[in-house]
Amino acid sequence: MPTKKEIQDLYFMDSRFKLLEIASFLDRVDRHDGQADFRHPAFMKALEAMQNPPTGTSRAQAVHLAFSDHSTEPAEAADIQFAYGACQKEVEA
Repeated sequence: MPTKKEIQDLYFMDSRFKLLEIASFLDRVDRHDGQADFRHPAFMKALEAMQNPPTGTSRAQAVHLAFSDHSTEPAEAADIQFAYGACQKEVEA
């Protein structure tokens, strides 16, 4: 079983890079005109979930759940043929 330091030695630089990528993405969105769609608040909700996961939930699970569609009724038909990466219904609700 690796120690916390060993985990940091292995993954810190990669995680640092990813965190900088997220900050850069948010800066790009902020710098441009127009309105962001439902994905922006979903992204912010996922960041909050990562920082404050519900008790008994891992950070990764909390982020995954923040982006997930929690509806239980099947859709009658697909209205797109790709993924948005965030659930529009959850943000609008």
